[in-house]
Amino acid sequence: MDFSPSEKTEAILQMIRDFMKKEVYPAEREFMHGTFSSLLPMLEKKRAKVKQMGLWAPQMPEEYGGMGLGFMDHARVSEELGRSPLGHYLFGCQAPDAGNMEILHKYGTNTQKKVWLEPLVRGEIRSCFSMTEPEKPGSNPTWMETAAVKDGNDYVINGQKWFTSSADGAKFAIVMAVTNPDAESHLRASQIIVPTDTPGFNLVRNISVMGHKGEGWPSHAEVLYQSCRVPQSNLLGQEGMGFVIAQERLGPGRIHHCMRWIGIAERSFELMCQRAVVREIAPRKRLGTKQIVQAWIAECRAEINAARLMVLDAAHKIDTLGVYEAREEVSLIKFFCADVLSKVIERAIQVHGALGVTDDTILSFFYRHERAAHIYDGPDEVHKVAVARRILRRFGGGT
Repeated sequence: MDFSPSEKTEAILQMIRDFMKKEVYPAEREFMHGTFSSLLPMLEKKRAKVKQMGLWAPQMPEEYGGMGLGFMDHARVSEELGRSPLGHYLFGCQAPDAGNMEILHKYGTNTQKKVWLEPLVRGEIRSCFSMTEPEKPGSNPTWMETAAVKDGNDYVINGQKWFTSSADGAKFAIVMAVTNPDAESHLRASQIIVPTDTPGFNLVRNISVMGHKGEGWPSHAEVLYQSCRVPQSNLLGQEGMGFVIAQERLGPGRIHHCMRWIGIAERSFELMCQRAVVREIAPRKRLGTKQIVQAWIAECRAEINAARLMVLDAAHKIDTLGVYEAREEVSLIKFFCADVLSKVIERAIQVHGALGVTDDTILSFFYRHERAAHIYDGPDEVHKVAVARRILRRFGGGT
């Protein structure tokens, strides 16, 4: 199977690489040491340049102002953007907005698309996805306590959520809440659009993650819904289909995540190699002459290449057969790519020595923020069990 990009895609990728080198990497130091709000004027200017170049919202259809790329091409774009924590944001395809765009495009009513999707795609507003609860396992999205009860023409929502990423400054949340408590587990919850200025939507705090609370888009919030009343017309899709919609959102989202991780791994790998060839460990002797470092470099190259091919294979299957048929491949890349990511970042930091744990390079940021790759969108262990069970069923066993 030939995964080579077309001439058009390669031209797009080269434009993105040039923009990243000129506009994005130089802004990282300010991003690491400043506040998101202080960076916004500069980031908006860069976003305007991306739009002028015709590279905005690569995952969205052209009629909505996007590039209309399929999963294969967007996977390659996502790798290039993932090399910087600012990449996806500057190109209008950052999580959680990208996933919310996709489900609004597929399930939203005409009014919902006009009010929420169109300004979201244009980058005029941000959104958040409110599913995970502190007292319930995120690995089991069918089990939650947040409830939406009908009252007249409204839903009244009560419950506690956390790791509602990017809620700080978002204009609306898409909330998973139980609407059909007596239905079977996969049909109990629905997804409901909740404007964040609705009375009863309470952003309690930005959660400190490894010592960093974050602000604005790069943050994770605890949200309390207290008698939060919204019209039933804010229901996304059909009632009771929240789990199904979430799965459709998370499948493509994992492709985006995995290619972003490969971009991070490539960036870390390059930094590791650059350090190895210049760092002297004795007069006229460089770190790269050590066989253990050479072994790490060879292993990282092989692992990154393997991860990329696995993700492109999964993206190709989604493009040709759909998300459901690619569920095994998606589970495989989720835990495999997370493992490769962690290994490469860890080795790159080790090669940098004390410099690697400082904030003088981007590596410390990657280390802090990407450990969660093994947890969100399904813990590694859940994906491994799911894959193993499907394989064993083909041999007549498994439970």
